[in-house]
Amino acid sequence: MSTTAKIPFHHHSLPEHAKELYFHPPYITLAHLFHAPQQWGIASRMLNNYQFQYVVEGAAEYRIEEQTYVTRRGDLIYHSPSQVHEVHTIPGEKYICISILFDFGNSGYPVEQMLGTDRYLGNFAGHDIEKKLTQLITHYHQPGLAHHTQCQALMMNILAELAGIKMEQETKTEGQHKIKTKMVLIRNYIEGHYNENIQHRDLEALSGLSRNYIIIRFRHVFGITPFEYLTRVRIERAKELAIQTDLSIGEIANAVGYADVHTFGRMFKNKMGTSFSQFCSSMVT
Repeated sequence: MSTTAKIPFHHHSLPEHAKELYFHPPYITLAHLFHAPQQWGIASRMLNNYQFQYVVEGAAEYRIEEQTYVTRRGDLIYHSPSQVHEVHTIPGEKYICISILFDFGNSGYPVEQMLGTDRYLGNFAGHDIEKKLTQLITHYHQPGLAHHTQCQALMMNILAELAGIKMEQETKTEGQHKIKTKMVLIRNYIEGHYNENIQHRDLEALSGLSRNYIIIRFRHVFGITPFEYLTRVRIERAKELAIQTDLSIGEIANAVGYADVHTFGRMFKNKMGTSFSQFCSSMVT
């Protein structure tokens, strides 16, 4: 009977780059959903673990060393071992949070390198990260190795996703920030001049960008083209005037930038699915 020799695995046999990239899995020492009583708080303290604190509902004031954060629904913050911190509820506000304590033993996992030194990680209400945090505490309270492994997998997945978000934010170039600023400038111009005969050349002169590039970038930032946004602004303003004033339909059409009441009427019905006169009639009590 032939036998297959087992080759022992030695960490020192790994190439140098692998030694730097791989660490022990996280030890999760606490994961729970906490509903704080009124006037609850934790006095200044230090922990030996990392901590995630995610606001499920309400608000609380979190102080980490010299920085104070007023955290609300969807906010996620973290702090590192040996960082002085305290937390207090806000009078008149409920506070429900997900609290997770974890560490990597002595392996020196580079959490700060991944997440940065800013303890506020962002707002994740309705985000996939919120779902994973909830799943993690569910698995944590179930017995068995499978649930234990799921907890560790979810924690690493959350860390990886947060690191990816941070990396994406950091790699945005100065040019991209300038382009977004110009798109906001165009949006604000439309909001301030919706009742004028705005043309593409006006937006080109304002931004210094070409017509096609403006359309592409504006859609990327706001989800619609500049002139679709102009139509939306005109419709909302026309509805406000119908509700708040006694102006005729022709006067309202003129006030939002249409010299021809019939063109205004066709536009409104096409976008809203009902005529403007029917909308006005529905306002009568």
